[in-house]
Amino acid sequence: MVEITPDLVLKAYAAGIFPMAEDRHDRKLFWVDPECRGILPLDAFHLPRRLARTVKGERFTITADRAFDAVIAACAESRPGHRGTWINDQIVELYAALHAQGHVHSIEAWAGGELVGGLYGVSLGGAFFGESMFQRRRDASKVALVHLVGRLIVGGYSLLDTQFITAHLAQFGAVEISRRAYHARLQAALAQRADFSCGAADLSASVILQSITQTS
Repeated sequence: MVEITPDLVLKAYAAGIFPMAEDRHDRKLFWVDPECRGILPLDAFHLPRRLARTVKGERFTITADRAFDAVIAACAESRPGHRGTWINDQIVELYAALHAQGHVHSIEAWAGGELVGGLYGVSLGGAFFGESMFQRRRDASKVALVHLVGRLIVGGYSLLDTQFITAHLAQFGAVEISRRAYHARLQAALAQRADFSCGAADLSASVILQSITQTS
């Protein structure tokens, strides 16, 4: 059996596949290469007006890469109405190692000093592969997603991979494309250079909203 290492995970993403576990307590991982792939076009992101007002009102303090361990731990927790999560201990260890290498990033939403939402994903070239998100307060994960999209636009990314389509993502303009079309977009994105830190620029709510408005 081939050992799954952080380097192997990166090679898998570059080839269009990603690892998952059957459930939180399963020790084994399997590779996924969906016949149809979900993506969220950065140039066609739909931002509902109510959510735009929430972002502009800065109800949440948004940070990047400040609490990755807490974000992935929260994403791995069981949620009401769900069978469980696919994030097992090996996934946590692998992505923590990739985060330490600068290949995995998180966006955090805070309220009163408490982490109330967030998401994380893998960054390769001009592609960002969204993995999971969570929220403990209404709109927290949505605001985190808006900030992610704005950051990717400012940072020069061209592909936001959502893996699958959900009703939650569809409201923002996520679409499903064929595996062949996805691989073509992936290869083009991997050839690009992007900067998740955006050169440590000031990515305030107004900057995020402006970047999305100018692109969409």
